[in-house]
Formats: sequence, structure tokens, C-alpha cells
Amino acid sequence: MKRGLIAATGVAALLMSVAACGSDDKDDKKSGADGFKGQTLTVWAMDGSTPDQWTKDVTAAFEKKTGAKIKWETQAWNNIQQKITTALSESNPPDVLEIGNTQTPAYARTGGLADLSDLKESIGVNWTKSMNESSVFDGTQYAAPWFVVNRVVIYNKRIWEEAGIKEIPKTRTEFFKALDTIDKKTDAEPIYMPGQNWYFFDGLTIGADANLVKKKGDKWVSNLSDPKVGKAMDIYKQYHSFSKAPKNKDEATPQQAEVFAKGKTGAMIGMGWEAATAIKVEPKIEKDIGYFTIPGETADKPEGVFLGGSNLAVAEGSDKKELAKEFLKIALSDKFESQLAKEGGVIPNKESLMGALDGNPAAEAAAPASKFGGTTPLIPEWAPVENAPNPIKTYMTAVLNGKSHAEAAASVEDEMNKRLSQEQ
Repeated sequence: MKRGLIAATGVAALLMSVAACGSDDKDDKKSGADGFKGQTLTVWAMDGSTPDQWTKDVTAAFEKKTGAKIKWETQAWNNIQQKITTALSESNPPDVLEIGNTQTPAYARTGGLADLSDLKESIGVNWTKSMNESSVFDGTQYAAPWFVVNRVVIYNKRIWEEAGIKEIPKTRTEFFKALDTIDKKTDAEPIYMPGQNWYFFDGLTIGADANLVKKKGDKWVSNLSDPKVGKAMDIYKQYHSFSKAPKNKDEATPQQAEVFAKGKTGAMIGMGWEAATAIKVEPKIEKDIGYFTIPGETADKPEGVFLGGSNLAVAEGSDKKELAKEFLKIALSDKFESQLAKEGGVIPNKESLMGALDGNPAAEAAAPASKFGGTTPLIPEWAPVENAPNPIKTYMTAVLNGKSHAEAAASVEDEMNKRLSQEQ
């Protein structure tokens, strides 16, 4: 996942308080302990991803089961990609690493990650398919899904009541009808939707079954001109038509949560934590905030969403691979996945664990769409495409300013192809 986004989404959620959780007797087997006793496993985790109580509980369970110790090393988000790349090429890398889900292919391609196919067969049979896709490269399991987060509709209940809207929209058509009603019956801006909310647009392309890249010979090239991408952009245009937000800015410029906090916006589409940002700016708005799943074309299938999150991987150069797998079996167990979900509001790696989100309205709204979500293209060549200025954002603004889908796509195709051909 892009570093800036994960720092602002899953990590922010994980900073919430974590309650104590005792050890699970089912995980307290002594098998293998004699072989691991006295060893120390080094685990790299990103700043904010390992809450204190979760860390204590996982450490206790690991030490009890294996007799080994854990050396936790917290990493800063800044320049982490280069740091991991360097570490994986050295003779003594960390044993276990947290890596962004969309970055996994790049690390796997270098040969720096260990094959975890046996782990998938033992504990990952029921991992959510949409989450696990980022852990697989060239058909091999090189990581394990840990958690993801995705966008929801955050709405102002007072404004919706003022407009006379009594039912939460179950389809995209119903949602647009609600926004139109707000526009006609209130003085509020129906929705805040800037022209370059790229990750929301990526979700729309996922919902439209559109691919942003395609293979040409042995190279990846732009597929932005695909009519399916144009269909996703048409949906985006409909959203933007209910907004006064600038066409050439994203949701962070200005921060859409700060706009929403003023109480004059009917809805925004964002991460659950953005509601907390709005409340911090204007505490009085807390009582008016509600959440619901982004509606799709039909009531039985939510809109496609971008799933941003983290995977856990084992370094190929580690001399403690089996011990590392024991750690993953514990950290990724139903018990500890549920703990992260319940305390942090993140989506766990199995659909069967979604009950841990009960009582967290933002997480409950996010959960249904996670099954139908996806990521940016899972290829090592993708990362440069999103570097500023992101050509897809340029395409989006061009369409909103009146260019046809084909014209706008053609105008950025050369730049996309140039970036896709950069050496990683």
C-alpha cells in the first residue's frame, strides 16, 4: 500500500486503545519448543501498527509456545521502501516484516521474500480472497494478509433529516436520488467530492471490472483508454456533479474532513477515522455523524473499494524461517486478528471474524464492501505511476473539465507508459 495512505488509515485506526486479552489455551502447544528455545526472532513493524497490549499478548503467547524471544523493531514510514529493499538484500535481514499490501509484488520479485505456501495451506484456507490477492506473486504465496481498511459514506444525519430522507440508500441510483433531494430541499452541499479523489476512483474501476494496465509483449502499459475505465469515470462525474469541490484537487487539499466539520455538507466518502478528524475540528458535529456502505449498482453488491493495508512476510535470507512461521501462526490467529479488528476498527483477514467489528459503526459500514474490494495493479512496475503528479489524477480533471474519456486517456498515456517502464 502507498506509505502515506496506510499511515493515515490502518495505522491511525490501530492507535486506538487496545484492551488486555489473555492467552488462548488452544495455541499453547509445546511442540517444537525445544528446537526454538533460546533463539530470538526479529520483527519489523511500522510505527503505530503494534498496539502495546496486542504486542504484549502476542509476545507472551509466542514465548510460551516456542520458548524463543521476540525483538520488536519499530520502523518509521519515511523512506521505508528503500530500507526494506536494502535489508532484504543483506546477509542478516529481519526475520518477519510488515509490508504494504500493494508493495508486496515488488519485494517478491527481488527474491527477498520466503515462500509461505505451506502457511497458506495450514492457516490461510479461509483468508478473504480480495485481501489475499496482494500476498501472491506469479502464483506463489510470498506474504500473509494482516488487515485492510476501506472507504465508507460518512454523512450528516441532521442534513439528511432536513431533506426528509428516511432510508439509507441501498443502490447507487438511490444514493444519487438522495443527493439530488438534499440539493433541492436544503442549503447544504450534497456531497464533498473533489476532482482527484484517486483512491475512490480506483474503487469504482474495481467495481466496473476495469484494468488500469495491460500486458503488451513482455511489458505493462496503460489501459486507461478501456471503455470500462470510462464507465467508472462516468460514475465519478455523477458524484462530482453534486459537489462544489475543485476539479483539480484531491481529498487532502483541503482536508475533506475539515470541510465536513463545518456542518454544511451532506456527505463525504472517506476512511472511518476521518470522522474523528471532523469531530476534533468541531466537536458539536459528533451527534450528527452517521455511516453506511458505499452503494453499488444493485442492492446485493456494494460498490468496489480500494483495500489499503498491510501483509506480514518472512525474509528469504532469514535463518529462522520455521520460527518466523510459528510467529505468523500466532499473530494471524483468529484470536489476535479479532483483537485487532475489535480494538482498532480494521478489517480482519477472514470473513468469519467480521463479528469483532460489532459496535463500531464505521467499521461495520466498511466490512460488507471488503469482500468486493481490490487494490491498485499488483505489479512491481506500478509504484512510479502514483508519484506526483499522478497522471490518472490529471486524466480525471481533464474529463471533469469537458474532455471525452478517450481524449483524456490519450493525453496521459505516454506519461503512464514512461512510468511503467521505469526500473524498480
